[in-house]
Parts: sequence; C-alpha cells; structure tokens
Amino acid sequence: MRDYRQYITSNPNILFGKPAIKNTRISVELILDELAGGTSIEELLEEYPHLTRESVYAAIAFAADTLRREVVYPLDQAIS
Repeated sequence: MRDYRQYITSNPNILFGKPAIKNTRISVELILDELAGGTSIEELLEEYPHLTRESVYAAIAFAADTLRREVVYPLDQAIS
C-alpha cells in the first residue's frame, strides 16, 4: 500500500482522535486487534460492511509506517 493516507484519518472529535478509516468509526487499532486475534480479512469485511480490502491494508501500512518512525527496543531488554 503506497498511500494509506487516502483511507486513514484522525479527528479529535471522532474516537478521541485515534486513527480511523475515513468516513467510519472503525479505528486502525480495532482492525489490528481483530487481525492479531485471528480474524481474517474476509471476516472483517463481512462484519464491517464499510470496510474495504484496501482500507484494511491501509490500516496495516499505517501501523508499519508508524512503527518505522518509533524507537523500538528489543523486548528482552525492556524494563518493567
């Protein structure tokens, strides 16, 4: 996904500004949680009719881009 920005928005008046799929109240976080929990893209599309395959891929691309910009420490060195 080259340009996820056409699918993702952040508005402080919607979902407290969490990144979400444009024109929905479906957050990127929800999509990632569902995928991480084993929900397939097909199941997501069925459960949330306002989603498109492209918007799901955009959510994944957004997350990857966000992590790419963050400083990440190896989990075994994390301080609890």
